[in-house]
Parts: sequence; structure tokens; C-alpha cells
Amino acid sequence: MAVIQDVHGHDHGHDHPTGIMRWLTTTNHKDIGTMYLCFSLAMLFVGGFLAMGIRAELFMPGIQILEPEVFNSFTTLHGLIMVFGAVMPAWVGFANWQIPLMIGAPDMAFARLNNWSFWLLPVAALLLITSFFVPGGAAAGGWTFYPPLSTQGGMGTDMMLFAVHILGMSSIMGSINIITTILNMRAPGMTLMKMPMFVWTWLITAYLLVLVMPVLAGAVTMVLTDRNFGTSFFNAAGGGDPVMFQHIFWFFGHPEVYIMILPAFGVISEIIPTFSRKPLFGYSSMVYATASIALLSCFVWAHHMFTAGMPVVGQLFFQYATMLIAVPTGVKVFNWTATMWRGAMTFEVPMLFSIGFIFLFVIGGFSGVVCAIVPIDIQVQDTYYVIAHFHYVLVSGALFALFAGAYYWLPKWTGHMYDETLGKWHFWLSMIFFNVAFFVQHFLGLAGMPRRIPDYALQFADFNMISSIGAFGFGLTQLLFAYIVIKCVKGGEKAADKTWEGATTLEWTHLPSPAPYHSFEHPPVVK
Repeated sequence: MAVIQDVHGHDHGHDHPTGIMRWLTTTNHKDIGTMYLCFSLAMLFVGGFLAMGIRAELFMPGIQILEPEVFNSFTTLHGLIMVFGAVMPAWVGFANWQIPLMIGAPDMAFARLNNWSFWLLPVAALLLITSFFVPGGAAAGGWTFYPPLSTQGGMGTDMMLFAVHILGMSSIMGSINIITTILNMRAPGMTLMKMPMFVWTWLITAYLLVLVMPVLAGAVTMVLTDRNFGTSFFNAAGGGDPVMFQHIFWFFGHPEVYIMILPAFGVISEIIPTFSRKPLFGYSSMVYATASIALLSCFVWAHHMFTAGMPVVGQLFFQYATMLIAVPTGVKVFNWTATMWRGAMTFEVPMLFSIGFIFLFVIGGFSGVVCAIVPIDIQVQDTYYVIAHFHYVLVSGALFALFAGAYYWLPKWTGHMYDETLGKWHFWLSMIFFNVAFFVQHFLGLAGMPRRIPDYALQFADFNMISSIGAFGFGLTQLLFAYIVIKCVKGGEKAADKTWEGATTLEWTHLPSPAPYHSFEHPPVVK
């Protein structure tokens, strides 16, 4: 019997593969989205284990558990695994699941490319984790792997650099797929300005990824040739410049921070209207604000380098450009608050995580404005203040939004409702322990405690002990999340057709404002 393939490479005419082959060869966007999400959850626990090791060592002054070289490897791998292994694949998983459903497309545009971009990830993760166990480890000076630290060291650093290369390839291919899908495969009548906010944020994110990922690839290639082929891109003795690496890396690295947070903005913009029973306030201004943030993020990279000796004019430019990003970000926070204003709000778990996101992300944003001020940044550069700042942005930012989105769409993905009570426990424990762990790090940084050190002066002991207790509580709380997800996947109460309409006591029709577009159904008819 002839085998006919449709445009997505799905075979019609014989049975589909089952078991392990189904997952290896799948071109279905839902299967691939599920694999991305499972992979990122696994990596979250690997990265979390490394963080536990770091905080266990810092629980008391002195060297307790980890030798300094091992401690350095832990910090390097924790950063790389959380950024490239946990947060980014999770957002690509969300994109794979949701974008075709939200724009009415049958699948992603390049279904086999989609499969390939996923299967690069486990290979890269294996390289990255194995780099820890080879001689020399992956102690290349943190996830930013600045030369000359990254041009020294053994094979572990080469493995780490190759892993970053492969992870970047995966991101570029995923982004090309997302851009093509959104621009070419929307249902008739869905203009760009009618797309759900999550689709908009991912379209902008994908453009950012295509722009900056090749820049990272260039930096990594130059480090690899410096290490193995005798070039001197970043070697001052051969006429190179180690500060040039910082410029190239941060031209990728700062937009990368926004790559991790923009899809979070999209998720929050889907959830808050649902549980406020109101349409999103200022939809078009949200789209323009997102685009402005993405554009401005390409002009602020050197605020990571205020201590590297740049001219005052350069410092002023990057200071003001960095502060300017606060404006479109403020627009978004205002619009979310205005959406909730006088809405008929209910507080299911996705809404709790969304409100937690806004509250803590704003704290992270304010400490970012503090770091943008050159004389202050020169004081807090490379201290725990910076660590506190970016964990408020990336943990209570990206990770809380991931939790919110997972709870919001789990009923859609699995057909079952998650356990609401356990979900609320997960939220409150995460919220409390996160702040215990990271808020005191602001004080450590202001008092002058440097980052990436396994030992410290006695004056920092109390705050470090508090921080470590909070970190262990936060880490263990995430086991509860894994349990909730597994329990939901295995069964439980059946989800209603219109999950969040059915789960709440209020009917749309009792309210004066029209119902928001739902992510999956046609726009509801307002009676």
C-alpha cells in the first residue's frame, strides 16, 4: 500500500510508530511541546541540585563540603543549566503546545526541524553535565565564561563550550520555526493585532533569538580557537583583547535576559484577564511595549561592564538607555494592574502565581534601576546584590510565570484538573522561601560580599545562613510541583470544556464588560 505523506511529514497509510520510536520520530507539536517541558523540568532539578550544593557550602564560613574548584564548577553549571536547560526549553515547550492552538494552525511550519531542534537538547545537556566529571571540570569562570578563565583549563571547558554551541543551534531552529508558523499559518481573519498576547511575545522573542544567538556562537567559536588553534582573539599577549569578549558576550547576554522574560509577560497577559473577568487593558500598548523592550535590550549590553573601564560618555549612554527600558516595562505593569482593577477576581493557582510574579518582578526591576546607576553599580558590581537582582527577575519572574502557565494550561494539556489545594501550598511555600533565600542577598551585596566565592568573612555569616535555609525550602517545595504535575497527568477530576469558565462561580454574562478572547475557543458571544 502506498504511503502518502502530508505537508508535515505525517504518514497516512500505515500505523504510526509506538513506544520509544513514537517520541524519537514524532513531528506532532503537542508531543514535541511535552518533551520540551519534561526535559526542562528534569533540568530544573539538576540545576536546583547544584544550587543546593552552593548554598550548603555557604551555610557557614569556611570550606565544608565543596573544594573551591568544585564550587566554581557548580556555579558555572548551575547558571548554564538553568538558563539554557530549564527556562528556555520550557518556553519553547509552551510555544510548541500553544501557538498552533492559539492561531488556528494545524501544526508548526517545519515539523521535522521541530523534532530535530528538540533532540539536540538532551545531547547538549549530556555534554554539559559530563563536563563536570572530566579532569579540570567546567570551572570556566561562571556561566559567562570570560577569558582568560575560559581560555585556560582542561577538556571540561571545551565540552561546556560545545554544549553551549549546540544549545544555541537548537534555539535558532526553534525560533525560525516559530516565526514562520506565526507569520504564515494564522487562521483566516486573525490579523497580527488580533493575536493573543502570548503569541505576540513569542514572535518578538523569536526575532531576538535569531538576532543574538549567532553572536554568542561567534564568541564561543573564538574562545574555542583561542584554546585549541593558537589564535589570540582574547589573548592580550598575542594582540587580542579580553574585554572584547565581554562586549560580544553581553550583546547576546542582555537580550537573552529578555528572551527569558518576554514569553512570561505573554503568559501573565493571558492569565490576568481570565481571572479578572475582563479583557486585557490596553492590548495595543502591550504589543508596542513588548516590541520596545526587545529593541531597547539590544542597546544596553555594556551596563554589565561599568567596571571594565569605559569612557564616561559610554557610561552615561548605557546608564540612560538602561533606565529607559523601565518605561515600557512600567506600561506593562500598569496595564496588568488596570486589568485587575474592578474586575470580578478569583484567586486560583495561576492567578496567585501571576500576582506573585508582578509583585516580585517589580522588586527585581527596581534593583535593576539601582544597578543602572553607574556610581552605585561600581560599588555593587560582582557582589551578592547583583545575584539578588537577577534572581528576582529570573526566578520570581520567568520561573513563577512558567508555574502560572503550567497550572493554567495543564487541564488543557492533560484533560484533568490539578489539585488546587496542593497548588496553593506550592505557591505560598515558594513565595515565602524564595524571599527568605534572596531578599537578604541584597544586604549581603550592599555590605560587600563578592559572588562566586566558597568562603567568606565572619560578618556575612548570619545572612548567608538565612539565605541557605530559604534556598533549601524553595528547592524542596519544587518536589511538590513535580508531584502535582505527575498526579494531574495520571488522572484526577476531569477538566471542563471551558476550564476556567467552569471552575469559577461567576458567569461572564453577569458582568458589564465583554469576556476576553479565550485561548482556545472562538471569541465568546456576549449576551
